[in-house]
Amino acid sequence: MFDGVARWWNGLELWLAQQWFPVQFVLVTAVLLPLCAALAWALHHVVDGVLDRVVRIVGRGRGARRPGEDDRGAVP
Repeated sequence: MFDGVARWWNGLELWLAQQWFPVQFVLVTAVLLPLCAALAWALHHVVDGVLDRVVRIVGRGRGARRPGEDDRGAVP
């Protein structure tokens, strides 16, 4: 199976390498820009969620309050 994938990839790579440079640029950009944007969006949301949890855990351990909380922990 991996031999077939390797042959397909080599064929695609050879085909792309034989194209005119502006065509290569457009094809690579059309694939890489959406891929990188999706990866950046996913990483942003994953990292944001993890950091949010860590801050909540660390904040609870230090007795920190959320903005606007009074001494009883209630938000007006």
